Amino acid sequence: MKVSRCVFGLLLLAFLYQGCAFIRGNYGEELGQGDITSIQKGVSTRADVAAVLGAPDRIVQANGREIFHYYHYDVKSGSVLIFSRTNIKSDDTFVIFNGTGLVEEVVSGKRKGPLEFQFWPFDWPFH
Repeated sequence: MKVSRCVFGLLLLAFLYQGCAFIRGNYGEELGQGDITSIQKGVSTRADVAAVLGAPDRIVQANGREIFHYYHYDVKSGSVLIFSRTNIKSDDTFVIFNGTGLVEEVVSGKRKGPLEFQFWPFDWPFH
């Protein structure tokens, strides 16, 4: 009986000893809105875009067009014992070039304020 209590106590202690961890990280370069607005449709070339925004994170070929993809990710993660929650927020910018190498379109996601840390189940349903 004493051995089983000791084992149970050690298992409980090991379970509780896991504790908590909170992590925040960023991946990719942030782009300023001023940088994006300086790109002109039908005028700017690949070299102009690369000079303003830097090298793209990804280059995609689609439907005879070349697409420069720039991205930035903000990640927040937390865990307490067996409960964990991860939030990822991204900013994506796509610069689409026509067959002659001129900018055809610039598509940029608008970031929505700071990323809130949510920790399930402690914030649900009590927002």
